[in-house]
Amino acid sequence: MIGNEILGIIPGRVSTEVDARLSFDSDAMVARAKHLISEYESLGTGRERILIKLASTWEGIHAAEILEKEAINCNLTLLFSFEQAQACADAGAFLISPFVGRIYDWWKLKTGEDYASASDPGVRSVSRIFNYYKCHGYATVVMGASFRNTGQIEALASCDRLTISPVLMEALAADRGTLARALDGENPGESDLKTSLSEPGFRLALNEDAMATEKLAEGIRLFAADTLTLEKQLTT
Repeated sequence: MIGNEILGIIPGRVSTEVDARLSFDSDAMVARAKHLISEYESLGTGRERILIKLASTWEGIHAAEILEKEAINCNLTLLFSFEQAQACADAGAFLISPFVGRIYDWWKLKTGEDYASASDPGVRSVSRIFNYYKCHGYATVVMGASFRNTGQIEALASCDRLTISPVLMEALAADRGTLARALDGENPGESDLKTSLSEPGFRLALNEDAMATEKLAEGIRLFAADTLTLEKQLTT
């Protein structure tokens, strides 16, 4: 099991993705997640080192809520909207992965604007989510992901977690300037009022957000295609 081999090399956790083709079936996602955890445990790896990666559909978030109650921690991915983040926090998800770069890509294509970090829609989205979580005491970890440039990373300095490509890590390492704290969990910025979403409310809000709707659907298609490619490689 590749994930188990990785855990033999690194400290901390590894994310293991549930088949994206199950993204609209909560029961199937829960069953698959439990199977993955049992595989890890049969190899001597405890569930505390695993994050089950699920798409941030309503069904995926509901699956995470069930799994978290059984001490199976989840990473909610393909997260593009504030409402997805609200629902994940209410579900008690361990970690979310808002996709900064993909949000930026969509808005840049739509408007033709090459956004500066301060006005970058992806950066603003993660900052809004971070402040909301900290203001209202949510324990869910915010891990910004999918960066296109170092400016986006610097604009989210002190976010709970950031996942950064080797190329951008090298660029950051070469920069000898001062990196200021952009986010502060102890003194967060302005926040939206705390709101819990029903399923109809979640679906309506997501439907109203063209960017989030398109990028979520696209992401599921791409993840599913990757799974198909891997399956073909394993059977040839």
